Amino acid sequence: MPKTFPAPESHDGDGDVYIVNKNGLEQQVHILERHGEEVYVHYVNTDKRLDEWVAERDVRPVGGHEAEVAANGQSNGATTRKRKRGSTADVQSPRRGSPNRTNGDAASGSAQPEDPDATQANASVVTEEEYDIEHHKQITAKRNFDKVIFGKWQIRTWYFSPYPLTEAEAEDAGVPNAQAPHAAARIPGVARSSIRSHGRTSDLFAGGLGRSHGVGQNSTLWVCDRCFKYMAEGLTWELHVRKCTRRSPPGRKVYQRGAHIIWEVDGAKEKLYCQNLSLFGKLFIDIKTLFFDCDNFLFYILTDADSQRDHVLGFFSKEKVSYDDYNLACIVVLPPYQKKGYGMLLIEFSYELSRRAGKVGTPERPLSDLGLRSYLTYWVSTLVRFFRRLLSVLPPDTAQVTTTGLTTDISDAIAFSPSRDTEDSSSSSKKRRKSTKGWDGEEIPASAIALRTAQLNDMNDPMWTSMRSIETRANRDGSATTHIVVRCTLADIARATNLRIEDAAFALNECGLLGRHLKGDGSSEDVLAITREMVEAVAKERDVKRMCMDLAHVLL
Repeated sequence: MPKTFPAPESHDGDGDVYIVNKNGLEQQVHILERHGEEVYVHYVNTDKRLDEWVAERDVRPVGGHEAEVAANGQSNGATTRKRKRGSTADVQSPRRGSPNRTNGDAASGSAQPEDPDATQANASVVTEEEYDIEHHKQITAKRNFDKVIFGKWQIRTWYFSPYPLTEAEAEDAGVPNAQAPHAAARIPGVARSSIRSHGRTSDLFAGGLGRSHGVGQNSTLWVCDRCFKYMAEGLTWELHVRKCTRRSPPGRKVYQRGAHIIWEVDGAKEKLYCQNLSLFGKLFIDIKTLFFDCDNFLFYILTDADSQRDHVLGFFSKEKVSYDDYNLACIVVLPPYQKKGYGMLLIEFSYELSRRAGKVGTPERPLSDLGLRSYLTYWVSTLVRFFRRLLSVLPPDTAQVTTTGLTTDISDAIAFSPSRDTEDSSSSSKKRRKSTKGWDGEEIPASAIALRTAQLNDMNDPMWTSMRSIETRANRDGSATTHIVVRCTLADIARATNLRIEDAAFALNECGLLGRHLKGDGSSEDVLAITREMVEAVAKERDVKRMCMDLAHVLL
């Protein structure tokens, strides 16, 4: 018979709805914590990364009618919020036993009632698993650090991360006992962390309980941007970074284009580095519990180099062996480097790993709002590039084919350039000063360019010939018009793009390519029509670009 526990008291503040005036707009909030003249608020029906401390004078209770509307809105949005809060900023799984994943053992059996009759008298009795979940909600309701100092950056954190700063660590940092981070309020039923229990999952909760140096908007964490070692004091951090000798992640290069490098780091060989990396990433990932067992995972870390060292831009983790063929567990691009194409590069690389392994990969579920947005962009872009190639008479990058006698001359539409899509063809011909950073400064050998061209123009692959038929019809003036007609199934499209069928179908539906139905011919099959004009309309609407990853630079 499963153990049962009395429902834990809520420590998330009162459940009333308040109004906050932010940027000239009145927004509904819940107060999660009060400290001095500040309150920590959660905006109703929004992601927790937007939670923040505000002045208490700027908060007022909701009136009667407003409260009723807010209650109805909260009820209607409960399912959506539950789905969003249980997922990452990019992607992760709710299964236990992995970095940045759900762990149901964190506080089990730690607060059983002393009096057995108390359980019977309590009207609300929950199971052990429900008890752990409620404890988790209490612990992670608010960020334990408001900002993190990371190299030259001061970054506002998004979510709770259970950094296990212990009493001994606080003393090593020179923090007086009265001001030690562990002096903050604790949640009943959760054991205090210690040096011996540093890696125990049951104490990871305690590791993050109020262990921020300072309170409210002054809570700060200090992290080395080389080795990801974390500290509670700025002075300790300064002393460490002066002597830290790490210049790059402790792994092997698996991709290099210019100064951009992706490193493969084995979680079993570099445990401390990967644990610290996961803790830091958790500041920007909304998930249940961070698990310290990194042995079964590989970490792929993207860096940008300068003359001194490689700077970490983001990373994703992946199971070494996934029975569900998941190609990505969690993905993070650090806030200072977001919206630069780095997340898409990492996603593309994860699918390339699946392709080389002969598998059809997909990210672990559930997807967060940001993760779903990123993957939808990838899926739609992949499908658009596929249809562009499939529904073209001429090979890619070919503007014109002229035949004189037995000689055929092919004119390229745009000469190949290693520059990004944001640069037009005219800019690629201008002389530019070489840079050692980012997408510039790369030297591509002629053999790599030849390989790329051959891959793009190989239209004799059975994958293409089995689906395509070329129809040429004569015109009255003696010329002819050629059209490409493709007959294929959704499974054919998914196989050709190396996407899961459900992912391809979802993306096609979201971008509107499943909206045009052909008239039936008497069969029971549902026939859809996709034209090149429709594909180009989606490409323009979604701003589809070339791939960020170049196969010529993969080092596997």
